[in-house]
Amino acid sequence: MALPRLTGALRSFSNVTKQDNYNEEVADLKIKRSKLHEQMLDLDLTWKKIVKFLNENLEKSKMQSVNEDLKDILHAAKQIVGTDNGREAIESGAAFLFMTFHLKDCVGHKETKAIKQMFGPFPSSSATSACNATNRIISHFSQDDLIALVQVTKEENSDRGFFGKNLAFSFDMHDLDHFDELPVNSEAQKTISLDYKKFLNEHFQEHCIPELKAVEKTNGSFLWCEVEKYLNTTLKEMTEVPRVEDLCCTLYDMLASVKSGDELQDELFELLGPEGLELIEKLLQNRITIVDKFLNSSNEKFQVLQDNCKKILGENAKPSYGCQVTIQSEQEKQLMKQYRREEKRIARREKKAGEDLEVSEGLMSFDPKELRIHREQALLNARSVPILSRQRDMDIEKIRYPHVYDSQAEAMKTSAFIAGAKMILPEGIQRENDKLYEEVKIPYSEPMPVGFEEKPVYIQDLDEIGQLAFKGMRRLNRIQSIVFETAYNTNENMLICAPTGAGKTNIAMLTVLHEIRQHFQQGVIKKNEFKIVYVAPMKALAAEMTNYFSKRLEPLGIIVKELTGDMQLSKSEILRTQMLVTTPEKWDVVTRKSVGDVALSQIVKLLILDEVHLLHEDRGPVLESIVARTLRQVESTQSMIRILGLSATLPNYLDVATFLHVNPYIGLFYFDGRFRPVPLGQTFLGIKGANKMQQLNNMDEVCYENVLKQVKSGHQVMVFVHARNATVRTAVSLIERAKNCGQISCFLPTQGPEYGHAEKQVQKSRNKQVRELFPDGFSIHHAGMLRQDRNLVENLFSNGHIKVLVCTATLAWGVNLPAHAVIIKGTQIYAAKRGSFVDLGILDVMQIFGRAGRPQFDKFGEGIIITTHDKLSHYLTLLTQQNPIESQFLESLADNLNAEIALGTVTNVEEAVKWISYTYLYVRMRANPLVYGISHKAYQIDPTLRKHREQLVIEVGRKLDKARMIRFEERTGYFSSTDLGRTASHYYIKYTTIETFNELFDAHKTEGDIFAIVSKAEEFDQIKVREEEIEELDALLNNFCELSAPGGVENSYGKINILLQTYISRGEMDSFSLISDSAYVAQNAARIVRALFEIALRKRWPAMTYRLLNLSKVIDKRLWGWASPLRQFSVLPPHILTRLEEKNLTVDKLKDMRKDEIGHILHHVNIGLKVKQCVHQIPSVIMEASIQPITRTVLRVTLSIYPDFTWNDQAVYIAPLKALVRERMDDWKVRIEEKLGKKVIELTGDVTPDMKSIAKADLIVTTPEKWDGVSRSWQNRNYVQQVTILIIDEIHLLGEERGPVLEVIVSRTNFISSHTEKPVRIVGLSTALANARDLADWLNIKQMGLFNFRPSVRPVPLEVHIQGFPGQHYCPRMASMNKPAFQAIRSHSPAKPVLIFVSSRRQTRLTALELIAFLATEEDPKQWLNMDEREMENIIGTVRDSNLKLTLAFGIGMHHAGLHERDRKTVEELFVNCKVQVLIATSTLAWGVNFPAHLVIIKGTEYYDGKTRRYVDFPITDVLQMMGRAGRPQFDDQGKAVILVHDIKKDFYKKFLYEPFPVESSLLGVLSDHLNAEIAGGTITSKQDAMDYITWTYFFRRLVMNPSYYSLGDVSHDSVNKFLSHLIEKSLIELELSYCIEIGEDNRSIEPLTYGRIASYYYLKHQTVKMFKDRLKPECSTEELLSILSDAEEYTDLPVRHNEDHMNSELAKCLPIELNPHSFDSPHTKAHLLLQAHLSRAMLPCPDYDTDTKTVLDQALRVCQAMLDVAANQGWLVTVLNITNLIQMVIQGRWLKDSSLLTVPNIEPHHLHLFRKWKPIIKGPRAGSRASIECLPELIHVCGGKEHVFSSMVESELHAAKTKQAWNFLSHLPVINVGISVKGSWDDLVEGHNELSVSTLTADKRDDNKWIKLHADQDYVLQVSLQRVHFGFHKGKQENCAVTPRFPKSKDEGWFLILGEVDKRELIALKRVGYVRNHHVASLSFYTPEIPGRYIYTLYLMSDCYLGLDQQYDIYLNVTQASVSTQVNTEVSDALTDLAVE
Repeated sequence: MALPRLTGALRSFSNVTKQDNYNEEVADLKIKRSKLHEQMLDLDLTWKKIVKFLNENLEKSKMQSVNEDLKDILHAAKQIVGTDNGREAIESGAAFLFMTFHLKDCVGHKETKAIKQMFGPFPSSSATSACNATNRIISHFSQDDLIALVQVTKEENSDRGFFGKNLAFSFDMHDLDHFDELPVNSEAQKTISLDYKKFLNEHFQEHCIPELKAVEKTNGSFLWCEVEKYLNTTLKEMTEVPRVEDLCCTLYDMLASVKSGDELQDELFELLGPEGLELIEKLLQNRITIVDKFLNSSNEKFQVLQDNCKKILGENAKPSYGCQVTIQSEQEKQLMKQYRREEKRIARREKKAGEDLEVSEGLMSFDPKELRIHREQALLNARSVPILSRQRDMDIEKIRYPHVYDSQAEAMKTSAFIAGAKMILPEGIQRENDKLYEEVKIPYSEPMPVGFEEKPVYIQDLDEIGQLAFKGMRRLNRIQSIVFETAYNTNENMLICAPTGAGKTNIAMLTVLHEIRQHFQQGVIKKNEFKIVYVAPMKALAAEMTNYFSKRLEPLGIIVKELTGDMQLSKSEILRTQMLVTTPEKWDVVTRKSVGDVALSQIVKLLILDEVHLLHEDRGPVLESIVARTLRQVESTQSMIRILGLSATLPNYLDVATFLHVNPYIGLFYFDGRFRPVPLGQTFLGIKGANKMQQLNNMDEVCYENVLKQVKSGHQVMVFVHARNATVRTAVSLIERAKNCGQISCFLPTQGPEYGHAEKQVQKSRNKQVRELFPDGFSIHHAGMLRQDRNLVENLFSNGHIKVLVCTATLAWGVNLPAHAVIIKGTQIYAAKRGSFVDLGILDVMQIFGRAGRPQFDKFGEGIIITTHDKLSHYLTLLTQQNPIESQFLESLADNLNAEIALGTVTNVEEAVKWISYTYLYVRMRANPLVYGISHKAYQIDPTLRKHREQLVIEVGRKLDKARMIRFEERTGYFSSTDLGRTASHYYIKYTTIETFNELFDAHKTEGDIFAIVSKAEEFDQIKVREEEIEELDALLNNFCELSAPGGVENSYGKINILLQTYISRGEMDSFSLISDSAYVAQNAARIVRALFEIALRKRWPAMTYRLLNLSKVIDKRLWGWASPLRQFSVLPPHILTRLEEKNLTVDKLKDMRKDEIGHILHHVNIGLKVKQCVHQIPSVIMEASIQPITRTVLRVTLSIYPDFTWNDQAVYIAPLKALVRERMDDWKVRIEEKLGKKVIELTGDVTPDMKSIAKADLIVTTPEKWDGVSRSWQNRNYVQQVTILIIDEIHLLGEERGPVLEVIVSRTNFISSHTEKPVRIVGLSTALANARDLADWLNIKQMGLFNFRPSVRPVPLEVHIQGFPGQHYCPRMASMNKPAFQAIRSHSPAKPVLIFVSSRRQTRLTALELIAFLATEEDPKQWLNMDEREMENIIGTVRDSNLKLTLAFGIGMHHAGLHERDRKTVEELFVNCKVQVLIATSTLAWGVNFPAHLVIIKGTEYYDGKTRRYVDFPITDVLQMMGRAGRPQFDDQGKAVILVHDIKKDFYKKFLYEPFPVESSLLGVLSDHLNAEIAGGTITSKQDAMDYITWTYFFRRLVMNPSYYSLGDVSHDSVNKFLSHLIEKSLIELELSYCIEIGEDNRSIEPLTYGRIASYYYLKHQTVKMFKDRLKPECSTEELLSILSDAEEYTDLPVRHNEDHMNSELAKCLPIELNPHSFDSPHTKAHLLLQAHLSRAMLPCPDYDTDTKTVLDQALRVCQAMLDVAANQGWLVTVLNITNLIQMVIQGRWLKDSSLLTVPNIEPHHLHLFRKWKPIIKGPRAGSRASIECLPELIHVCGGKEHVFSSMVESELHAAKTKQAWNFLSHLPVINVGISVKGSWDDLVEGHNELSVSTLTADKRDDNKWIKLHADQDYVLQVSLQRVHFGFHKGKQENCAVTPRFPKSKDEGWFLILGEVDKRELIALKRVGYVRNHHVASLSFYTPEIPGRYIYTLYLMSDCYLGLDQQYDIYLNVTQASVSTQVNTEVSDALTDLAVE
C-alpha cells in the first residue's frame, strides 16, 4: 500500500500539472455532476432501459412495429408533460406511463388519478393512446418476462445500495487516546501541529469523558481520531507513514469545499483507497458538523492565531494551489533548509537523553518548532482567504465612500452549507431541510433610518424645466433626493446601484434635465446641440422607457424615439430627435459606423446605461465596447460625454465605477435592500427528486403549498413560469390540487357589486382560458395573448378579483403590476440563442422580485424562487451578491477589436492595448488575474498587464489577419481594415462565421448552397435538434421547404435551414421551442445574407451579388422569388394573389392590361383598379446604357436610369463643386520680364488688358477659353496672326470637360498658319500618354519632337499607397478617411511637409478640424508647427478667415479659392518655408501652384458636380497631377503618395496610376458652339467647310483610331463620311433652331446671323441667346431681366450642394423677389438668389455662397452685355435702358430703387438723414436756400472736390478711416460735361457748313429756336463731346479702373450712349464709349424718319459701372421734305468714315 499522494482526483482540481487553462475545472465538475445524476436516474426504470430491454429481447422483424408504438407513447407523454421542460421530462413521463399501463388493459379510475397527481390535468386521448401502445408492446412478452424487466431494476437497486445511504449514526464511543507526540520522520518528537492538534490540546482536554454529547464527537477531535485509526490499521506495514495532521488537513479541506457529497465520495475513495470505505462513510455523514464545529470554534487563542496569520498573509500573500503543494519564496526555501537541519540536530540531541540542557544563543534565536507553527498558521489562514488577495482589497474595507450604503459589507456574515456548498449568508437566516426540499429564508431588512443630513427634494423647489418634467409629482423619493445634487447640478459620471423598483428611472431623468438645462439659453432650448442616448437591455424595456420619457419631456418639446431592431429611424428622424432609447447591440452597430453618422455620435452629450450588472452576462461585451468607445471619444475629441450607469446591487461596485470612470467620492451611489420602496423577504426552495418527473411533481406540490399559504393570509400572488403554454398548465394544475384538497374556496373571488361587472367583462373576452379560469380566482398573462386581454387581466388583478395570476417574465418587464408575493416556479427557461434550456438570468429574477410588495399597502413583499436542489446555491449566491461580476469580453475580443479597426479608432497594437484599458475586462484582470489566465508572477512583474494585453491583441490580430478581416503587419504593429472586416463589423457577424464563409463561400453557389452556408454560421451554433422536434421538422421540410436542406432533420444546420425556409414560406409551427428558434433564425439570417451580399459585391461576383440581393429580399419580405411581387401589398386579398400566380400574370403583363380586363380575369370586377395601382407602384426603371472602350481592358459604361413607376413620396439628395485655376504669372514675371527684359502679359477672364498692351507684349499667358474667345476674330486681330509659338500646358486635358477648347485652339492655330503661311511652333506638355503618337501627329509633331516617358520616370521616385473605404455616402466616407490620413502622416512623414488634397472647401475645414482633434490626444499637439508660437500668433492676427486662424496655430494650413487673396499668400509662404507642416488644399492647387511636399494624401477622388447633381470622379489627370506634387527634388530621395478612394474604385486607380492612359476627344458634346464661332468668324461658310474643319480636329484622328468610343460602327470611308455628315447636320440644325445661323436654300451654304455673332463674341452657349430671343420683350422690367440673366445656360454648372435647397429657401425669405418654392434645388434659382442677395447686401448663410456669388458675378457682365446687344438689335428702348441699369446694379451691388448715395462705401440707409438735413454755411442772400441732398450728383456738386465739406456731413456717424474710404470713392466718380451737335447735309447751308450744335439746356417745347430742321429719310451723325471735369485733387496718372468695392473683378470705367425715341419706345442708336480721360468725341449715326413732322429724340449718357450718374438730353427735330439735290448728293460727311461701329 503506497502513501496517499497527490492523486488524480486532487490533480484535476488543482493547477499543478496544467497551466493557464482555468476553464478546465468547471467542465470537470459538470461532467462529474452529470454522471452522478445519471447514476441517480439509473435507479428507476428509465425509458432508455425499457428500449434496451426491448431491443435485447425481440427479433428485428417485430422491432419495427414496436418502435412505432414507442413513438406513440413518447408522443402521448409529450402531450401530457408539455415540451417546455425538455426531453428528459418527456422520457421520464413516458417511462411512468409504461409502468402505469404495463399490467392494465384500459385507462381506469386509478390510473387517471395517478397521472393527474403526477402531471396535473391531461388530455384523456393521450392517455388512451399510451395505454394501447403499451398493450401492443406487452403482447410480445409473457408475464414472466415483464416481471423480469421490473425485477432487474429493483435488484440492481438493492445491489447498488446507494453509497452511504443506509448508514445510521453510531452512538458507540470511540476510545480516544491523547498523544503527546506525533511521529515525525519516523522519530517520536513533540511538536505542535495544525489546528486539529490544537483542538486536542486546548479544546477537548476531557475528550474521553463518556458524558460528551454524541454530536460533539463529530468535530475536529473526531476527525483526528478516525484518521489515526485508519492510518494505524492500513499502514502498519509501511515504512513511511504520513503524518496524521497532514492527512487531516487534506481531508478537512476536501470536506470544507463547495463540492456535493456525491463528488466527494469519488475523490475520497481515490485518496484513501478501498481500505478507507469505513472512514469515508463516517466523514460524509458527519461532514457538516465537522466543518461547522471548526468554523464556529470560540477559542480565543485560535482567533488570535487567525488574526496573526492575516497579518502575515497581508504582507506575504501567495496562492496555494493543491493542498499538498506549497509555494515558497527563495528566502523561505533557505529557512526551510535551515529548519530541517536544525530538526535533525535536535532529534539527534534528544536521543542523547537530553544530557546537557544549555543551548547556545545562536540556536535559541532560531526555533524550528516555532517556525513550523508559523508556517502552519500561515497555511491555516491561507485556506480561509481568497487565493489572490491584493493589498488593495485589504484597504478597501477601510475607505469609506460618502454615498455607499452597504449593510452587507459591515455586518458579520454567517457561513452555511447549502445543498452541499459552503456559503456566507446574511444574519437572521432560517433554514429547513426535508425529503421534498431544502428551504432557505432570508427575512426582509428594516428600512434604513433617515440620516440627519438627508432632506427630501420637493418638485416645487426646482427650476421651471424640472417642474415641467416632474409635473404631477410632489417630491422625489429618498434615493432620488440623495443623488439629486450630483445628478441635477453637476456633470460628473455616476454609477447608481439600487434595488429594483427604487426609482432609478427618475435619476436618469434628473441627468437628462441637467443636460437640457445646459442648452437652455434666453428661454429657448437649443435642440440641435445635443443628443441623449439611453441604452436599455431589452426591447420591451426600451419601449416602456420611450413612453415614459416622451410623456415627461413633451412639455419641453424634447422628442424621444426608440431605436432598436424593431424600430428603425431614418437619418432625418435621428437628426430631429433629442433623446434616443436603444439597445446595446443597436447602439454598438450605430457607433461602429459612427463616422457615418458623424453628427450623431459626436453630438451625444449624455449616455445612460441601464442594468449595467449585465456586464457578466452574454451581452456584457457589447456594453464594454460601447463604453470603451465612448470614453476614447471623450479623450480624443476632448468633448464631454457624461456617463450614467444604473444597476441592481452588485458586490464589486467599485470595479464597475472604475470602468465607467466614476469618481467614487462623488458619483458612486450604492443603496442596499434597506432602500427598497417595500422591503423584500426572500425564500429559496431547492426541490429534491429522484428523477425529472418526480422533481416536477414535487415542484408543483411545493408551489401549491406556497400559493395557498399566501392566499390564506389574504394576499394576491403572481406565479412566474417560463413558457406561454406553461401558464395555462400551471393554473389548471393548481386549481385541480385545490379542488382535490377541498381548499378551492380560499381562491374564489370575493363576491360584490364590482365582481358582477368584472364577470361581464371577462365573458366578452375572446380568450377561452381567461374565461374558464376566472370563476376560480385564477388567470394567466403572456405575450402571446391579445393586447386587450392582457389589459383586462392586469385590471382584474389590480382590482383584486384575481387571487393568483400565472404569467411569464414579460409581465415583470413590460408592466408595473405589483403583488404581495411573487413565486418563480422553476428556473429552466428555453433560450433560442443557446438552443437549449438555460438557468433563468439573475436580471429576470431581480426584475420579477422587484414586483413583490405593493408600495401603498404592504409592509413587506415576498419573493419565492422554486428551483431544483442543485441550483439552490447558484441562486442564493446570485441574489445575495456573493460573486463579483466578471467580464465576458475575452470571448468576443476578436469581433470587438475588428469593429474598432474597421471604425478606424484602433490602427496599431499600441492603440489596441490602450483600448483594452478602457474595458471592464481590464479592471477585472487586475483585480482577479487568475480567472483570466494570468499567473500571479506575471501580475507581480507587470501590474498594468501591458504585456498580457499586447499578447492578447497580437493573438487576436493574427486570427483576424488569417481570416482576412484585417491586415496585420507584425513588424510595425499596424492594423488596416479590409472590406471583409468592415462588412463583419457593420453587419455584426462573428469572426468564426467569417472563417466558415472563407472556407465554403465562392462565386458559383446556388440559392440552396447559400442557405446551407448561412445555416452553418456561428450565430446559430447553439441551436440543437431535440428528439421531440424531429417529427415536426420532417413535416415542415416536406410542406414548406422549396430548396433542399442538406443535413436534414437530424443535424442542427439542417434544422436551421428548414426553419429559415419555413419562415419564408410563412409556415405555422406548434412546438414552443421551434417557434422561438425560428424567430431567432429569421432575424439573424437576414443580417447574414446581407453581409454575404456585401462580401460578394466587394469581391466583384456579379451573378452571386444579384442572387444574394434577391435572397435578402426574399427573407425580408417572406416571399419566394417566384411568388407574385404584388404579395408585398397588404391591400390585396390572399385569394386574388393566389389567382394572379395561377394565371401567371406578371407585373409586365398587368401593366399592359386595362383595369377591367384584370378584374375580369380575376373574377372580381372591382379589384382591377387596386391591382393596377399596386402594379404601378412597384419600382421599375428604364435603363439605357452606352459603352465606350478606353483601353483594351477598360470600358466606360454610361448608364441612364429613368423611373417608370409612381412615387408615393419624393426623395432628394444634393451637394460641393471645385473652383478652378490660378495662373502662374509670378514666376515668369521674374525670369522673363525682369531678367530678359521681355514683356509678359496676363490675359484671363479676370484681367483683360487693352489692345495696345497686348500688341506690345512678347509673351501672353492666358487660359484656353480666353484665347479661344480672342482668336475667334483672328482676321481683325493682328496680334493673333503674329503668334509664332503656342505652348499648351497639360494638353492631356483634351479628354476632360474643357478639352474641346484646347482642341479648337490648336485646330484654329493650324488653320490660321495655313492661311497666313507663317509657320507656328506648337509645344504640348502633358503627362505620360498611351496614344502620344496620335496627339503628336495631330499637332504636326514629327518623330523628332515627341518625347513620351513612362509614368515611373520622375525626378523623385514615388511610392504610392492606395486604400479603399466603404460606404455609399460621400460625407461619412470622407470622415472615415480622417484617421487613416492622420496615421499616414505619422508613419510616412512625421516631420516633413505634407499636402492633403480634398475636393471642396468644406472638406478642407472638416479635415483640418478632425486632424486637430487627433493631435489633441498626442503628447505634443503642436508638433506640426515649426516656429515660435508667439510669432505665429502675430501672423494669425493678420489672417481674416476664422477657421484658418484656428488651424494655423496647430501647424495646419488651408488653401482654397474661397479664402481672401492675402490669406492664401500667407498660407503659401508658411508652407513653402516649412513653418507649417501640413497643408490641406482643394484639388485646384495641384494645377495652380507648384508646392511639392514629401507626402501627398489625396483624400477622396470625387467631387460634387452641380450640373448632374451627383458626385463624380476627378479626371484621372487631376489625380496624377496631385500625385505629381509628392517628392521635393532638392530634399527627398523618395516621395510618398497615399490615395484614399471609394473601395469600389480601388482597382481602377491601381491600374491607371501605373500605366499611361489614352486621351480621347470630348469635342462632340460642344461641337455646335464651336462650329457657330467659326461660322460667325467667317471661316466656315458651307457644310463642306464644316466637314473640312472637323478633319483638322483631334476628334477626327481619334474617331478613326477608336471608333467604338464615339459610337461609330466601322471605319470604312462611307461610314465615316455618313457619321460626320450626320454629326454636322445635327449641330447645324441645333444652331438654326437657336437663331444663330441660316442654312441657304441650296441646303449647302451657311450664313451667320446676329444672334450667332453675339454668342460667339461674348463666348456664350447658343442655348443662352436662343433663350434671350424667346424671353426678351419690348418692355422688360429689371425684375424680369434679373430672372432672364439667372436662367442663362452658363449658370447650369453652379453647384447646389447637399442641404443647400433648405438654405436657399431660408435665404429667399429675406429677399424682395419671390421665386418658385419648388425650384430651390435649381442652379438658376440659386444664381437668382445670389444676385438678389448681392443687390440687397444680404447676409449669406455660408462661406461657400460668397465664392458662388463671385462665380455668378464673373459671368453676369458677359451675359448682360450680350442681352443688351440682343435688345438693341430689336430696337427695344425700354429694355435696353433697363439692361443698362441692371449692369450698374450688378457692379455696385445696390437696387435701382435705392438711393444712389448708398453706393458710397460705409453709407447705409440709416445715414441718409445726414445728407437730407445738411445745410451749407453760406453767408449772404443765398443762405439756406439749398434743398436737401438726395443723389450722388448733388453730393458731388455740394462737396466741390473738398474733402472737409464731406467730412463735416458724416463725421458724427462715421469714424475717420471709414470717411476716408467713402471719400476715396466719391472723389473718383466721373463728372462729365456733354456737348451735342448734328452733322449732315442741308440744302440751305453754305458748302462746308454741315454741323449744327444742339443746346443741352432744358428748354420750352414752344420755343421754335429749339427745333432743329433736318431732312426726312436722310443719314445724319450725332456728335457727342464728353469732357471730364477735374477737381484738381488727383496727382499723377489717373487709373482708368472704376471704383467697384462690391464687384470681384477690376472693371474699366465706360459709358453707353443711347439714342432713342421715347414716344415710340424705340431705340435708334447705341454706342459703347471707353474711359474718358480728358476729352472724347463719339459719333452716332441715325436715319431721320421718312414722314416729315416734329420728333423728340432723347440722348442718354449712361455709366456702365455707377448708379445715379446718368444724364439725358432731349433733341427736338423738325423733319422736313428734302430738296432733290440733297437727295442726289447723299455724300455723308467725313465724320461718317471714321465712325467705327461696334
